[in-house]
Amino acid sequence: MATKPRPELRERIDALLDSFIKDFYQTVPYAQHQRDAAEINLDYYKRHNIETILRLRRKRTIDALAIKYFTKVDPVQAKAWAHYTDDEMLHDRLFAADLAKAGVTKEEIYSTEPLLATKLLTGYLQYGMEFEDSPLALITSVYFVEYTTTRTQPEWLDNLEKVLGPDEVKGARAHVNTDLDDDHDDFVWRVLTSLVTTEEDERTVERHLHHIFWLWKLYFVELHQRTVLGAKDEQIPLPTATDA
Repeated sequence: MATKPRPELRERIDALLDSFIKDFYQTVPYAQHQRDAAEINLDYYKRHNIETILRLRRKRTIDALAIKYFTKVDPVQAKAWAHYTDDEMLHDRLFAADLAKAGVTKEEIYSTEPLLATKLLTGYLQYGMEFEDSPLALITSVYFVEYTTTRTQPEWLDNLEKVLGPDEVKGARAHVNTDLDDDHDDFVWRVLTSLVTTEEDERTVERHLHHIFWLWKLYFVELHQRTVLGAKDEQIPLPTATDA
């Protein structure tokens, strides 16, 4: 595989993701909280990390479906994705270790019912595997996460470390450092472009990105409503879709 395939497509996709990050900070309530706040809302912080763990646990199953797909059509990619999945497989333990320092037990984490937005996001990815027989939605989502994580989370963790202390974010820091040190966004991009062979595939990737961003906005809106405003399920509003 080429080191950086399809540079013109990547430039267009990365610009779209940069616009999503800008939109996120401008339109989602509490979006700048963990990055900028001098005092952290611990209910918000704890639930966000719990949802991260629950999302990682469910993604393992979808990654296994992607490996199964690649074993049938591209064993080289099957091996590559299996290695990546192995690298990420137990990262929920890193976040659980941080939560333990904040007084959240493993029993509390794993008995928590995921937010509706978490179910919708993981369901969207599993739908692609189960009903479209394609890992394109999953790999697109992983690129979305790897790109936006490396461009937002270091700032969030710098602030959280300043407010809560370095030991309290050690796990999350290790997770982000793995992404940065191993150039995960470059790796995922190479896998993604192996699935993109036509202009229609390119349009599908962009469509997936818009859907995934919408679901992530929904997640942060629901998180804010639940933990900061104390809203119930039926009181959670929909996020405003971006103009695109």
